[in-house]
Amino acid sequence: MAKKITPIKYTGRDFQSIKENLVEYAKRYYPDTFQDFSEASFGSLLLDTVAYVGDVMSFYLDYQANESFIDTAIEFQNVMKIAEQMGYKHQQSFSSNGVASFYLVVPRVGINMGPDSEYVPTLKRGSLLTSETGVSFTLNEDIDFSDSSHKVLVATANSTTGAPTHYAIRAYGEVISGEMNVQTEDVGEFVPMRRIRIQEENITEIIRVYDSEGREYVEVDYLTQDVVYRKVINKGRDSDISPLYVMKPESVPRRFILRREGTQTYLQFGHGSDSALKDKPVTRASDVVLEAHGKDYITTKHFDPSRLKENDKLGVGPSSTQLTIVFRSNNREDVNIPARSLTRVVSPILEFPNRSRLQDSLVAQIADSLEVINEGPIIGDISIASMDEVRMRARSHYAAQNRAVTLMDYQSLVYRMPPAFGSVKFCSATQDLDSIRRNLNLYVVSEDVDGFLVKTGDKIKQNLKTWLADYKMVNDTVDILDAKIINFGIDYEVVATERFNKYDVLSATKAAILGHLEEKAYGIGESLHITEIYKTLNQIEEVADVVKVTINQKTGGQYSSTSFDILKHKSADGRVLHIPRDSIFELKLPSSDIQGTIK
Repeated sequence: MAKKITPIKYTGRDFQSIKENLVEYAKRYYPDTFQDFSEASFGSLLLDTVAYVGDVMSFYLDYQANESFIDTAIEFQNVMKIAEQMGYKHQQSFSSNGVASFYLVVPRVGINMGPDSEYVPTLKRGSLLTSETGVSFTLNEDIDFSDSSHKVLVATANSTTGAPTHYAIRAYGEVISGEMNVQTEDVGEFVPMRRIRIQEENITEIIRVYDSEGREYVEVDYLTQDVVYRKVINKGRDSDISPLYVMKPESVPRRFILRREGTQTYLQFGHGSDSALKDKPVTRASDVVLEAHGKDYITTKHFDPSRLKENDKLGVGPSSTQLTIVFRSNNREDVNIPARSLTRVVSPILEFPNRSRLQDSLVAQIADSLEVINEGPIIGDISIASMDEVRMRARSHYAAQNRAVTLMDYQSLVYRMPPAFGSVKFCSATQDLDSIRRNLNLYVVSEDVDGFLVKTGDKIKQNLKTWLADYKMVNDTVDILDAKIINFGIDYEVVATERFNKYDVLSATKAAILGHLEEKAYGIGESLHITEIYKTLNQIEEVADVVKVTINQKTGGQYSSTSFDILKHKSADGRVLHIPRDSIFELKLPSSDIQGTIK
């Protein structure tokens, strides 16, 4: 007797289709044993239960499949993990950088001889400052107040003779948000792929990691990277015409990578132990010997300079020691501050040339006289990127492959700049059509303390210039420019459905427009589609019809002063408001910039 082939429909995936297929299957193959198909029967209960389980399993199967791809994933952590697999490192805590003015009062020497050089100190790097809102900042460079380039003014004078008694010296120094912290960890026996959690949050950078034996652990981009380049002072004969520093390759068997999971930060070490360090490190290409293994041919002609020391253990992890981790962290979530708000010197580190010969009372007076002020805003921190922005940046980073060839490569590298150097909110790279060389214009814009768009600070631009220099093509030149900010408002008129209150309709329409603009997140050079606002309003249940939508520019006062002709840049059909490639739209004050009329 031939085997009966039972057809099964695999297209049924939801509750209703699974149940219908089960009922049809039972009617066809069990007509004598199963005849009651009413909704109240026990058999129907069994079919509903099976369909319910099948529907749930189908849902989670589809859900897991969707969460495996960056374009369809909807959970933020899954998007982060997939982006990390593509090589993109998502940062959640950025530093703000800027320049601050420092003032110091020192006594005079002799009669009208100027400041006493014995009492003119150097303010050392690492001095701690705070703003009026409590944001901590650290001085990022030494300031030598004895430098002749600093401005010197008379601070106090003798009331009788008018002769100066004290002088005020003004100097400038770079400051960076955050404060230095130290964490020690007692490490026991060797554990492969050890992870150490940093207790603080809002970590911006790891400054140094070393063990109790003085051995340093170096941060790398990935654990297979076993060579880094250090800056060494050029002491050669041509030091007067050559760069101040030269790059020297160094093998780093002890290394780690920085991993971030939500607000937590971990140091991830490799699989190797101290016993894996048996071979002499190879840091020059000429020292590498090709292993032929008795063959009369070689399989490759290429030599990868980033693999100068082969190690299959992903680096050496710590064991039986005490690990010291020095890092910088922000004490606030938003570390952007406005101008003239950095006013407090908390822990100055002053170094005098001959401290033992100086009077303690005068030294204390000089330390107490130290003041600080930021003449311009200090920015660099930005709000966390949305999932759509992370998807875009991850794809761009994967395509860039650690080099800048296309315009998208440059934009990807800008977003990848380490958080310790600050960051920009939006950037756009365009070809400079007025240049006869391969010159690129890179337009950038940042956020201020209130989340409004502002011009990017000079320090961040300098950091971007240095950061891009390692990746750009040799014959490319890059100009980093400020994007023009165009503030706009929206006036609209709609007809409300009769059964709804007009005030409720006004609130719903404003919220819908604001939600659309926040989701869209217009970038530099991205045009405004007026038809999308029409579409957003028409989808609201309370709206019967949209009469008109008008875009107007906001200027003066707290708005940008950029001039923009709306009629000139609007398309012929009135559907699109075009914008120059060096400008960006911003709806600054939604409460007053979105005005609606309800009929």
